Amino acid sequence: MGLFNIFSKKENKEDLNKGLEKTKTGVFTKLARAIAGKSKVDDEVLDNLEEVLITSDVGVDTTLRIIERIEKRVAADKYMNTSELNNILREEITALLEENKDAGSDGFSYEKKNGMPYVIMVVGVNGAGKTTTIGKLAAKLKQAGKKVYIGAADTFRAAAIDQLAVWAERAGVTMIRQEMGSDPASVAFDTLKSAVANGADVVLIDTAGRLHNKIGLMNELTKIRNVMAKVIPDAPHDVMLVLDGSTGQNAFEQAKQFTQATQVTSLTITKLDGTAKGGVVIGISDQFKIPVRYIGVGEKIDQLQVFDRREFVDSLFGK
Repeated sequence: MGLFNIFSKKENKEDLNKGLEKTKTGVFTKLARAIAGKSKVDDEVLDNLEEVLITSDVGVDTTLRIIERIEKRVAADKYMNTSELNNILREEITALLEENKDAGSDGFSYEKKNGMPYVIMVVGVNGAGKTTTIGKLAAKLKQAGKKVYIGAADTFRAAAIDQLAVWAERAGVTMIRQEMGSDPASVAFDTLKSAVANGADVVLIDTAGRLHNKIGLMNELTKIRNVMAKVIPDAPHDVMLVLDGSTGQNAFEQAKQFTQATQVTSLTITKLDGTAKGGVVIGISDQFKIPVRYIGVGEKIDQLQVFDRREFVDSLFGK
């Protein structure tokens, strides 16, 4: 059984549909206007479709790639009905997302590495949902039978440590903390030492969410990584960037800043419920070539979902 199969697929699908409702409504409203009075997919329809995708926060570069794919199909088909456009969009966006897929992105068990805990360093700006994501992920891992440790290495805000402590208690996992203002690398070191000594399976390390100058951010994250490697040589095994999907194009800028500051290996995109900017998932996945592992579609502890490309696109375009 896969790690996340313990959660109801039906409930996940319902949460996904609800979470993408505003994005879906926005896309379909714009799409209806784009093809109004048209029976054939022509240059005007494609121009209108381009505008629909860009204004849905898919991003310019990704939009142009999607349009190019559809243009090739139109050229091969000679005559293509506008009624087919919805299905074509779904197929082409799914294919685009499938190009950026790794073995871990369909839900994985975070098995120990060489007998040592699997270490995930979580990065992202304040307010993106980083702490909440750590708490939800810890809860799911605990329910799956994993022994989880959390390191509160965002020591610049007392609120961050306290919030993480609440989530750790809710999830029933161990959290290692120091006083506010402590050296974040020291917290990470202590967390890994304790996790190894107590036979933990997975370690989640929170980091400061300050998007200060890039050099400062790079130095801070590099120091944390180097210190962790003294305890577990190949740690961290995953650097997860958490992005707020509701910020649309700002999420692109955050991704750009963090990928320049450190090696990011996976993405979690939060707060997709209540926003019409869900198209940002498509653009970020395509542009940064980093797999989206999880998406947040609600506040509840079980509303962090493994990102399933096909289900996401089906929900967005109404299979």
